[in-house]
Amino acid sequence: MRHLIDILDLSVPEIDDILALAENIIASPDDFADVCRRKKLATLFFEPSTRTRLSFEAAMYELGGNVLGFSEAQSSSASKGESVSDTIRIVSCYADIIAMRHPKEGAPMVASMKSGVPIINAGDGGHNHPTQTLTDLLTIRRELGDFSGLTVGLCGDLKFGRTVHSLIGAMSRYAGVKFVLISPDELRLPEYNRKEVLDAGNIAYAETASLEEAMPELDVLYMTRVQKERFFNEADYLRLRDSYILTPDKMALAKKDMRVLHPLPRVNEITVAVDEDPRAAYFRQALNGKYVRMALIMTLLGLTGKEN
Repeated sequence: MRHLIDILDLSVPEIDDILALAENIIASPDDFADVCRRKKLATLFFEPSTRTRLSFEAAMYELGGNVLGFSEAQSSSASKGESVSDTIRIVSCYADIIAMRHPKEGAPMVASMKSGVPIINAGDGGHNHPTQTLTDLLTIRRELGDFSGLTVGLCGDLKFGRTVHSLIGAMSRYAGVKFVLISPDELRLPEYNRKEVLDAGNIAYAETASLEEAMPELDVLYMTRVQKERFFNEADYLRLRDSYILTPDKMALAKKDMRVLHPLPRVNEITVAVDEDPRAAYFRQALNGKYVRMALIMTLLGLTGKEN
């Protein structure tokens, strides 16, 4: 039995296989329409979500399976004080696979130690978001063709951004990738990410506070919102929330084939005027999330396509 708690739980060949399966699903969806018949996915979301939860549910339905679960902690027995361990023990009696989001770092890891079925980390605090990373990788692959040699700009909340942390971990394993870390000092990438991933892997990276200066060299710009829910001090959030706003004027500085990604939701860090730019890939990225989660569910359940 396999779990997916951290993107590094998957080897590079395993990631490539999941992405290839997702592309096969996109190309021939009918071949996968009944793969999960009589299988059940439990979505345990102790923290609000729209895209991740609904894309997991859509993925399971499109595979012919069923979904159960809850969308907030208040609608579960967690509101009565039930522990994560006990919740998982119970739910794994009813479901074949579990997608779990939790505000506390490490909660999905605890769950995986108690579960009788595969656990997928659908985001734990500011730590990891491996299925978003698979979504990001599929999008980059479909938009640009390859990962090797890309210069990836990560902009905004690099301190609390679990999507950023996971993407750096994944892409640092591909040859020649360079990162440009764009943030105010208060939201810089945590030191452990720089030391344990970038420095330890001898990965090229630069840090800057200027989006405009970074734009011309980027192949991918990964925008993130400043996350109000991660701040203890509202004054700090209000001061930093508009640090970077992507506009058509800034897009004019970028390469003609650069792509803009965003894990969403956005607040105002990308103006709606950018949406019509063909380089804006974030809505295509959201759709890719459904397909990559279909591929992941199949992989963890040991299922294949039509011949199954």
